[in-house]
Amino acid sequence: MTGLAPCCATRERVDGSRAPGGAAATHRRNSAAILAALLSSYMKTDSSAIQLEGSALSSSQAGLRWGLLGVAAFSFTVPFTRVAVESGTMSPLFIGSARAVVAALLAAAALAITRQRPPRGVQWVRTAIVAAGVVVGFPVLTSFALTGAPASHGAVVIALLPAATAVTAVLRGRERPPVAFWITAAVGAAAAVVFAALQGGGFGGPRWSDLLLFGAVAAAAIGYAEGGLLARELGAWQTVSWALVLSAPLMIVLAGVSVVRQPPSGTPVEWAAFAYLAVVSMFLGFFAWYRGLAIGPMAQVSQVQLVQPVMSICWAALLLHEPLTWPVVLGGLAVVACAGVAVRTRLGQANTAHSTVVKAPGLRVVRVGDRDRRGAEDAGPSPEGRS
Repeated sequence: MTGLAPCCATRERVDGSRAPGGAAATHRRNSAAILAALLSSYMKTDSSAIQLEGSALSSSQAGLRWGLLGVAAFSFTVPFTRVAVESGTMSPLFIGSARAVVAALLAAAALAITRQRPPRGVQWVRTAIVAAGVVVGFPVLTSFALTGAPASHGAVVIALLPAATAVTAVLRGRERPPVAFWITAAVGAAAAVVFAALQGGGFGGPRWSDLLLFGAVAAAAIGYAEGGLLARELGAWQTVSWALVLSAPLMIVLAGVSVVRQPPSGTPVEWAAFAYLAVVSMFLGFFAWYRGLAIGPMAQVSQVQLVQPVMSICWAALLLHEPLTWPVVLGGLAVVACAGVAVRTRLGQANTAHSTVVKAPGLRVVRVGDRDRRGAEDAGPSPEGRS
């Protein structure tokens, strides 16, 4: 047999279309095969969606863990700053600037050893914003403020910082947390302020130290929010490292001026506190904190800071022997509870968004930031994408 004959003969033997009822049987077999294929495809799509949901939840939990590690490192900053400046043997300008110089040396070494690429173009401007907030503004302002305020009173700064960071994150990062999240965050911030103010004697009217603390809050909030976004492009530790290197010339000048005006001298305990501020508070702590913000969601991770004043006042009680009373304990529990509710509110919204994904053949789910964007597998770009 030549030409089409072999194909036709083979087809007759295989599908039995020449036999009585063969066409109907073939149709049933083909329908069953198509149904099985569709069911298999559906199950694969469902499995992928489940994996995506689990991955998203795992990322949220990872962001919280890194953020909490950074907060734990930062919780020693206020007590150790108070230790370093309390006796007056080290000027607050030296504490605020010299620790940045030490951290900049560590950052430069890390960047050189790992051969990290420097920021490009507008990234340098954004790095300068981070440096102005967390390398210059917050350390210098809090160092001067804590010369006239106890460490427990300085913890008010940390109590206000989460709300300020969340507001800045929403404005800068275009995040839109639910209303319940904001209510819980506001209640938590209020509880933190009340218990920290009561323990520290309250504000008692606007003093110069209070104004410095408010300025430090604003500076750190801007630096945290911008640093969290920039860390998604440069990397977590790379962001703070480049910020330290960029601010190094200014901080070297300020440290030199402080040394000339008042040569530093101190006890081993004061120098140990200074070393912690330089190595951990100014460098290693930011590794964990910016990584948590980069994983995000930024507004959610920032609320972990609500537990920081509790930890700071506990360290102040242990290291500086400041009184730890029942109001402080109860206030601390209230702050921790509000922080937990705020985090669960944000996680609950993320879980709901993932569980209500509508699955359809030919559709996929792409994780972008905190939202799910759905698009057709084989469709071309949308009109918005082309414009």
